Amino acid sequence: MQNSTTNIKVFFSVIGLLIVGSIAGFIIQSKITSSSSVPAGKYDTFAQCLKDQGATFYGAFWCPHCKAQEESLGMTREKLESIGLYVECSLPDASGQTQICKDKKIEGYPTWEFKDGSRVNESPLQVLADKTSCILPK
Repeated sequence: MQNSTTNIKVFFSVIGLLIVGSIAGFIIQSKITSSSSVPAGKYDTFAQCLKDQGATFYGAFWCPHCKAQEESLGMTREKLESIGLYVECSLPDASGQTQICKDKKIEGYPTWEFKDGSRVNESPLQVLADKTSCILPK
């Protein structure tokens, strides 16, 4: 009976630690997200202007610099893709590059290409605004 009681105590202790750890992780993640996030919709018009002015953002889902660029715009890769601004260059298993990116000779991520054919890599939003004449929200 002693062994059974000990097993039950250990089981509930582990469950309790998992619950406390999950709650702590959620709180920490929400603080990180809220402190570094852009207000929803702040750059929607700017992103649409970039697209309308012929800019294209080439990236890869696994690329941390691409993720940082997405976050600076306050949008997910999916949202950028839906407005036609983002082109995914990585194959789903990250084993190579899509044909469109091979044809464009995209060699690094992120790469921004502009109507005039010029390119920049990960860029402050002001540089994107300057290259396209799009108005950057304050």
